[in-house]
Amino acid sequence: MGSIPARDGPPGLQGPCNHPDRLAADPARVGLPALADRKRSGRSVSFTALQVAEVKALACQLPAGTGAPLSRWSCPEPAEEVVAESIAGSISSSTVRRRLKQDALKPWQFQSRISVRDLAFRPKAARVLDLHARTFDDARLGEDEYVISADEKTSIQARCRCHPTLAPGQARAMLVNHEYDRGGALACLAAYDIHRACVFGLCEPRTGIRPFMNLVTQVMTTEPYASATRVFRVVDNGSSHRGK
Repeated sequence: MGSIPARDGPPGLQGPCNHPDRLAADPARVGLPALADRKRSGRSVSFTALQVAEVKALACQLPAGTGAPLSRWSCPEPAEEVVAESIAGSISSSTVRRRLKQDALKPWQFQSRISVRDLAFRPKAARVLDLHARTFDDARLGEDEYVISADEKTSIQARCRCHPTLAPGQARAMLVNHEYDRGGALACLAAYDIHRACVFGLCEPRTGIRPFMNLVTQVMTTEPYASATRVFRVVDNGSSHRGK
């Protein structure tokens, strides 16, 4: 039988653990220079901190400011703009995505908002908030005073199933047929008592002043609202809620 190479031994032996390359890379024998990176293939980072900052500044701008026919940026467009403005000779969309992802604040991200157009928005909003807190004109509401919030949902698709749903039975799940007939679009109107958690609702073929008044009649003919001292209704500025 052949001899087995020694795994450990003096430096003169060429065992697996005593190979010259392994010994040269051993920090205990060579010292700190052994911890340095070796030369490797590929290209080093070619973007300076200033270029990265300019890419992020570009992402914070509106596309219209650069003449781009866009409402918001996606990564390929800023990459093209970086080259067009000579910020960098070349850059890929994946590099732009990676650089932006590494940023901590991400100021280019957006949120939807609503611009206030009504100059009297603050006093109107304060009045609604006071009613939610059971206060009106700096006075507490009485026990027989109520606050109703109302609105409608339009274009609800009315669908009727062609076959009845079968209840679950022994070793059988509930059976629901997927075929249905369209019954047109309806409007759902609802009123909610803010402090009593009571809901009123009805369905109408369409919205408008008359369907809304039907909802008001349904509420005001029901106790305790029919005999209440005051009933406040909170609605939006829709045309259905403003009689002529």
